Amino acid sequence: MTGNDYVTEADRTLEETYEEPMSLAAYVDRIFENPTIASHASKYLLEAIEAAGTRTVVEEGEEKERYRFFDDPHNDGEHAILGNTEVLNEFVDDLRSIASGRAKDEKIIWFEGPTATGKSELKRCLVNGLREYSKTPEGRRYTVEWNITTASPDNRGLSYGDGDPTAMDDKHWYESPVQAHPLSVFPEDVRETLLDDLNDSLEDHVPVRVDAALDPFSREAYDFLEEQYRREGKEALFSAIADDDHLRVKNYVVDVGQGVGVLHSEDDGSPKERLVGSWMHGMLQELDSRGRKNPQAFSYDGVLSQGNSVLTIVEDAAQHADLLQKLLNVPDEQSVKLDKGIGMDVDTQMLIISNPDLEAQLNQHSDRNGMDPLKALKRRLDKHRFGYLTNLSLECELIRRELTNETSVWEAESYAELEERIREPVTVTVKDQAGETRDQEFAPHAIEAAALYAVVTRLDEESLPNGLDLVDKALIFDQGYLQEGDSRREKDEFNFDSETHDGEHGIPVTYTRDTLAELLQTDRDRHHPELSVEDVVMPRDVLNTMAEGLAAAPVFSMGERSEFENRIVPVKNYIFDRQESDVIEAIMHDKRVDEETVAEYVENVYAWETDEPLYNDRGERVEPDPLKMKLFEVEHLGRFSEAEYDGNRPRESVRNFRREKVITSLNRHAWEHRDEDFAVEDVDLTAIPVIKSVLESHDWDDVERTFEDFDPRQWDDPPSGTETATVKDQTIDTMVEHFDYSEASAELTSRHIMGQVSYRWD
Repeated sequence: MTGNDYVTEADRTLEETYEEPMSLAAYVDRIFENPTIASHASKYLLEAIEAAGTRTVVEEGEEKERYRFFDDPHNDGEHAILGNTEVLNEFVDDLRSIASGRAKDEKIIWFEGPTATGKSELKRCLVNGLREYSKTPEGRRYTVEWNITTASPDNRGLSYGDGDPTAMDDKHWYESPVQAHPLSVFPEDVRETLLDDLNDSLEDHVPVRVDAALDPFSREAYDFLEEQYRREGKEALFSAIADDDHLRVKNYVVDVGQGVGVLHSEDDGSPKERLVGSWMHGMLQELDSRGRKNPQAFSYDGVLSQGNSVLTIVEDAAQHADLLQKLLNVPDEQSVKLDKGIGMDVDTQMLIISNPDLEAQLNQHSDRNGMDPLKALKRRLDKHRFGYLTNLSLECELIRRELTNETSVWEAESYAELEERIREPVTVTVKDQAGETRDQEFAPHAIEAAALYAVVTRLDEESLPNGLDLVDKALIFDQGYLQEGDSRREKDEFNFDSETHDGEHGIPVTYTRDTLAELLQTDRDRHHPELSVEDVVMPRDVLNTMAEGLAAAPVFSMGERSEFENRIVPVKNYIFDRQESDVIEAIMHDKRVDEETVAEYVENVYAWETDEPLYNDRGERVEPDPLKMKLFEVEHLGRFSEAEYDGNRPRESVRNFRREKVITSLNRHAWEHRDEDFAVEDVDLTAIPVIKSVLESHDWDDVERTFEDFDPRQWDDPPSGTETATVKDQTIDTMVEHFDYSEASAELTSRHIMGQVSYRWD
């Protein structure tokens, strides 16, 4: 594309975003065609969230429907809120109640949680999502603008004049500074009738409500026009005021400062200045308003003024605790004062964000019981608590975001897809002290190790069912089940205490991020004559450094440091098992049982148990082959010995295995697909745990049986011409080609595994 092509594309984008201003009557016709454009603030926010749709996720081991809006889809996930789906769903439920007027109208929504739990991303995600939604036809947001240049001269402001040939130029149109709703122009009784007619035509259970009167700035223009035309004796007085020469309805893009107000921790000023704005004394003199305060001389730059019509956010609310009490009556009365005699109606959804320190401030007088001066404020705050992520896949995703520029949200059809993302390596380019850049590799499972350790520190150990450790709990939370050999146990089978403290404390992602960043700059004392092994960060590097750094990290108490250090062993064991599995599968990659052989075994077992017909390649009916089944079970499964058969006939232990492990899984698959014509050949063999293990898993016994002269003690530098040398070359190649390792990380990982295996090798 050329430069002009990009400019043309930008032109097209703006053309699709903005409309020509329209008359008030045209706007009314438009809202009957598309009622969502007239929605009040809470309803508009709700519609923006719902418009993005939902998707199914697994969090804390349970399937949940998640609103895609919180994945920040309009910005490729740049400010997606990872996890906390249940909290966000409760927030949407509250919005639905507030928007419908059923309850919670007086509530101020409060998001609280420790640092690095996604609260700041919530603010950015809301702003991004609302901005992009307001650019869509169904999400258009409208306000009014005024032009009184063509009215009788008065010099009271707004550049009034008479007979000016440029009177209709855009420079004479003044937009409502607080995004006044166009329907607020109508007299109250007319507006109520209009809304009744509009809501009667709605299928939505949430009616449109517009209770606000014109803002003071717009009221000044309205009153001036009304006075001029009343003096002239106009009969159709409202039509004259709302004439296209004086009043237009225009759309605007919702953003911070226009429809969204954000009060930051560093913003200062009096409560009134922070809430609505301040008087501009120079402008007051210029307007010469005869001793009164003219609302045209007000700045309207406070958080409520900016957020009128959509959303008001108080960030780091503990820094504005004095302001919160001033907000008490705003949700109730939907109005705020500019001055003693000048009020402004406000339609906004109020939301505050804080760390736990705000709650401590609010509870400082709780021992006074009924005399607590903050009781009224606490009653109006509706708290939603963000916690640390307790899903391994989400924490991996978050860490990768912190280390790279990746922003896309992970979505997968199955957990196997997520598992691939979890174990993936990450390559980061860094600059050394000499100013030269080089690539540093986090080996496969390194990010997984960091994420799993962080998650394990966040889980409540007291709620563990018997026989499980914290790694098991983390896996159940992420997958929704626990695979134990051939058996899969769903989360419902475990008795987790519902009153847990999962995600309330633990290692924050900022600590993990900083630790990994330091590792990128750390010199590693490892060498290889051909491979850059010093540029590889291994999982054990990550875990050792994270544990060692706890003592010097000021964010952890002494108790937390001790607790977290004690939780690293099961994580190290799990990650070692994952690496060991990679190495074994790479060694046995060309020796795997082909799927056709497995399918033949399953079909024979199914026919043996159910008397279902079995046909050969010529279409002739044949009996199940007991020898084939026996050979598969002895040689491929490694489950049974000759002693467990009477000739080729299975004894009781083998018969039970076939029924419990194979047939039960097939029956479950048939039940789950009972609306279809079930056939055993249609079964996904990997859905049967015992078969999945045959297709995907091996052990050292398989290696020893397959490679009789293999010796792991020779792995580091195997003698030329030995079977160990051949196996090593093939294994490294396979790890690189099929398991996402580099040659250097494959060398280091296989050395580490073989070093441990050597001690127990017979």
